[in-house]
Amino acid sequence: MTHGATAVVLGGSVAGLCSAGVLAPHFERVIVLERDELPPGAQHRRGVPQSKHPHFVLNAGRRAMGAIFPGFEESLLEAGGMLLMPSMEAAYGEKDGWGPRKSSTMTMIYSSRVLMERVLRDKVRELSNVEIREGVTVSGLDSTSGGTVNGRVRGVEYRDSAGDTRTLDADLVVDALGRGSSVRDWLVAAGWSTAPEKTLDAKVTYTSRWYRLPESEQRPPSWWWKHLVLTPTQDPGPHPDEHEYLSNFFPIDGDRAIACMGSWGLEMPRNPEAFEAAAEKLRAPSFAAAMRASTPLSEVHLTRATGNKWRRYDELGHPPLGLVSIGDAICAFNPFYAQGMSSAASSAVVLAEVLSEHRHLDTGFVRDFLDRQRVSLEVPWMLAMARDQGYDIAEGTEVAPAWRRKIMARVSWPVFNAITAAAREDDHVERTFTAVFNMDKSLRDMMTDPRFLFGLARHRVRELLGRTVVPAGFDIRLDPPGTDYTDPSHPVELAAAASPTLTDQAPAGQAPTSRKQD
Repeated sequence: MTHGATAVVLGGSVAGLCSAGVLAPHFERVIVLERDELPPGAQHRRGVPQSKHPHFVLNAGRRAMGAIFPGFEESLLEAGGMLLMPSMEAAYGEKDGWGPRKSSTMTMIYSSRVLMERVLRDKVRELSNVEIREGVTVSGLDSTSGGTVNGRVRGVEYRDSAGDTRTLDADLVVDALGRGSSVRDWLVAAGWSTAPEKTLDAKVTYTSRWYRLPESEQRPPSWWWKHLVLTPTQDPGPHPDEHEYLSNFFPIDGDRAIACMGSWGLEMPRNPEAFEAAAEKLRAPSFAAAMRASTPLSEVHLTRATGNKWRRYDELGHPPLGLVSIGDAICAFNPFYAQGMSSAASSAVVLAEVLSEHRHLDTGFVRDFLDRQRVSLEVPWMLAMARDQGYDIAEGTEVAPAWRRKIMARVSWPVFNAITAAAREDDHVERTFTAVFNMDKSLRDMMTDPRFLFGLARHRVRELLGRTVVPAGFDIRLDPPGTDYTDPSHPVELAAAASPTLTDQAPAGQAPTSRKQD
């Protein structure tokens, strides 16, 4: 079914590329307007500053991108991405120490953002009716009857690489311009009402630096992990600010890693000296030791634009015909939760479904898309709110009452700890948590599942009775223990080695009863 001659996509990042992929079968031509000159390889560009930080593709995103571009996951892995099982290949510093290694159903793709975009660009360039125009700046919309039942966007205005202003007619325009999209303001100027916005900014700041990993034969035997994670301390007593950081030593393609530290409301290091000094003060010496063992490849990159923002075009009395928004242009999340790319790809799949079911780009099409997109976005939005609403420093329309903030701040991490602990011994809890983490189920679904709640309660009783079978709470001041507790009755320990450990403190594979943090 052909819906018209031309579809125009504003922006050539993940949201725009996924949108181009779903539009190609439905329009004679698809034109992507991108401000940057796109690099031929996996390189950073000005329009995507967040590419310098870690990125996940959650299961929902993996499926969506694979549906839009068959073979995407295989191409990403072939280009250098890694398919890992975090419960086995990541060391997690939790509330009271290192968590145990144990197999699970959760797998994730690890790669740099720039590699993901390069693979997506390669897929888009295979589509014969898609054109990417680079070095152009979108400056406005061409519309008619703004704000009325017949109000429609008919095209876009842009400045080409020579600085000349041009108008491009379109049957459908997709706004994929990201957080800073001006489309909402352009619609108001053209006669539409201002789309309501939901906002919540928990003042998250994070800072990252890229490293080259040492050769495999130069890594100590204690370095069994590929991903190192430190969650914020839950110690109410005096402690350094650095213990409040959420920190990742995150593996990416090219035998590299991104060291990333972030916090809610704290000042973060901006230069290499301060970055290294902060790492030395983290709860686990293994993090700074991994940095010292690796070779720095970049300066320190800091990001503050992390607020949650949802532009509710679905609440307009007369939403514009001929226009939809995808990705951060409609709903941007705190990047800590790794939901942005997956949400964008999922919205693109929603667009594909609605295009397939509607013959005309009329009010029915727009309303159907907005309704389905809203349902899709509610899942990650609820997850983001569940965490960020617990901070007194948060600002925006979605700030919770003081009593609720107090409760959320007190219970959010303990609840998370209880879920991860129970998941190690209860398959239903593990599968449910994996589904929620990967946006396959909502937080509401999880917290109203009787079997899930029973699993949490049963595990707590076993803890009180000392009857849990998977040990936890290994001393975080030592190297992460490499013992595999997939079969708790027969734990598999790494072979002992005479060479020094990463922190020069303890070998991997500590005894199951290793001392907890004091």
